[in-house]
Parts: sequence; structure tokens; C-alpha cells
Amino acid sequence: MIPFSPPHINQKAIDEVTKVLKSGWITTGPRTKQFEKELTAYCGNKSTLCLNSATAGLEIMLRWFGVKEGDEVILPAYTYSATANVVIHCGAKPVFVDVNPDDFNINVSNIEKAITSKTKVIMPVDFAGFPCDYDAINQLVVKHKDKFKSESEEQKLLGRILVLSDSAHSFGAWYKGKRAGSLTDVSVFSFHAVKNLTTAEGGGVALNLPTPFDNDEVYKALCIKTLHGQNKDALAKTQKGNWKYDIIEAGYKCNMTDIMAAIGQVELERYDSETLPKRKLICNRYSEVLSKYDWAQLPTIKANDVEGCYHLYPLRIKGATEVQRDEIIKEIFNFDVSVNVHFIPVPMMSFYTGLGYNINNYPTTLDNYSREISLPIYYDLTDEQVETIVNSVIQSVQKVLN
Repeated sequence: MIPFSPPHINQKAIDEVTKVLKSGWITTGPRTKQFEKELTAYCGNKSTLCLNSATAGLEIMLRWFGVKEGDEVILPAYTYSATANVVIHCGAKPVFVDVNPDDFNINVSNIEKAITSKTKVIMPVDFAGFPCDYDAINQLVVKHKDKFKSESEEQKLLGRILVLSDSAHSFGAWYKGKRAGSLTDVSVFSFHAVKNLTTAEGGGVALNLPTPFDNDEVYKALCIKTLHGQNKDALAKTQKGNWKYDIIEAGYKCNMTDIMAAIGQVELERYDSETLPKRKLICNRYSEVLSKYDWAQLPTIKANDVEGCYHLYPLRIKGATEVQRDEIIKEIFNFDVSVNVHFIPVPMMSFYTGLGYNINNYPTTLDNYSREISLPIYYDLTDEQVETIVNSVIQSVQKVLN
């Protein structure tokens, strides 16, 4: 069986983790702090906080900004449940809007229609690693700043809706000469096992807040908030006579460990030279072969001055129903090839239908989902396996649709 997305852990990563295990320092410490600096240098943003997941990063930023009951957060209907769940955790209302028919990303005109005086945050999602239209979104929050009602100190300082990018997929993507992470106020990456760059589990909050914010000071505040509200981390407490600490707020526990950071440092070192080129090669081969078939709607992975990071290859089957799509997937698995679907849209999930959301209110999302099949992309895929995958897709589609 050709798997869908196994991680590539090389010997260097194993060696670096072993060093951490032998160092006597395995939780948040020097490796995590160094990894944060390396991520900041790579992305070109102002400061970066590493955590145990992207989900934690999204929620902590909502809470830092003071999002609470009665507030609204705008996000695409086409996303993973984590994007919406964190809004629910804060007591706020997720306001779903429909997406673009071509790149799966949030539709900017639909965002504008959804903005109200209750809107505190817009959460665009870089689907499959292809960046949203950040120039348009950044301009939109300035255009509608008169609607914004500031309630927390952070909201008063920003004076407008916060743009909090769910960049879980898009580490290493480019938008108009800038890297993902530096495209808007805050971007949150995922370093989960199936992501392009993994730390096994993990996430990164790329801070890029405008003046008058001091991003380093925000980083320090978030370090406290993500470690029980403790005003000293474990590393600081190891200094001579520095054991005493205080709890200054009822914080959370979502820090990254040095074990995780050690894997991430090795992954980052090889990212541009090995990981991205291999993923691009696989995607381009899929497109080269599938472009010959009228039923294949190829994904947008590069357009003008925007280039995704080749995280997913979301193929759509023209004219297929959801039932036919599912049957095609079964046929592909009969070739011992694993494929996936990204994602079942959040308004289709029972928890959210129970809140009154209806997927029929997001027709483009529903159409894209019903015809989507994600093909495997990972570093260890061989040329022969790539040909097996694409041929299994061709034969399976032709069997079901003919």
C-alpha cells in the first residue's frame, strides 16, 4: 500500500533528538528558543512563538485579543474543524463564508458582506498551502475600521479587525515576494506529522503586528499565557537563586518541547533544498499527466506572483457527484494507493449542524468538496510510485464515470 502522507525522519533528526535526550533538558529550553529565531529569520516576520499545536496558537491569539461571548469571527466554510472550534472555545460565534471556485480560499467579497459591528477577527485559511489574497483582506479591515468596536486593550491599540491567518498548510509559500508568516497581522503554522515541516506535533505563531505593538513584548506576554500564567519559564528558574516565580494570570499549557524543536530545526535546514523541490516535482508530474483528461480539474498551486508550498494536491473530478467521487476513491484504494479528502466542510459536521449551520448556504464549498480527491505528496515517494498513483486515478475515474 502506498501511504498518503508519512513523515520523513532522517538520521540527522534522530541524532539531534538523541542529543536533546542526553542533554538533560527535554522540555521548553534552548533548542525551542533557537528554533523560534530560525523560523522568524526564514519567514521575515517580527517574532515567533512555538507551541504544541497550531490549534493552540489560533486559540491563544483569539484570547489574547479579547475575543469573547457576543463577538463574531469570520472564517471560510471550507476548512478543518480546528479553525472553528477555537472560536467556539472562546464563546464567540463562527461566521462562515463561501470560498473561491478556483483555489478553495476564502472569498474576499463574501468576507466584506459578513462584517458587522460584532466582528473582531477574520481568519483566512491558506488551503493546500496556497496563500489567500492578503492585500485585499488587509485593505478590507482598514476600510471597515469605523465599524470596529474596541473593548479590550489590544483591540483599542489595533483599532480594527485582527487578521489571524490559519497558515497551517502554507509554511514556505510565497505571496508577492513575501513568505507566509509575514503577510498579515498574525499567522499560525502547523508542524503536525502530515505537514511539510514537522516537529511530530507542534505549531508556530508568527507575530507581525503593526506599530504601536512591540512584537517582542507580545511574545513575552504569550510565553506567560501559554505556560500557566507563570512569569518565569523552567529555563529561567534554573539560574542561580532564581527559583521563585509568580502566577500572574490563569494561563494555559501548550508549550513546545526541545525534543520537538530539534526535529523542526533539521526539517527547516533541508526545507528549501530538499522538501519543497521534491513536493513541487510530484505536483508538476500529476498536473502534466492529468491535464490531458477533460474530467480533471487541476488545483491552483502557482498563479502570477503567488506560489503555494505544495502541501496538498486537491484534484477535482468535473461532473462527478459526491457518490461518484466516493466510488472513485474506493477504486483507487483497490490499487493499493491511499488518497484522502480535504476536508469535510465544518458546516456539514453534526456539532455545527446542531447549531443551525447548513452547508447549502455555501454552494461553492459544497461543490468543491463533493468532487475533491487529495493525492499523496511526500518526500519518499519514488517516481515509480507517482506513476502508479496517477494511473490508478485515471483508471478509477474512467471506470466509475464511463
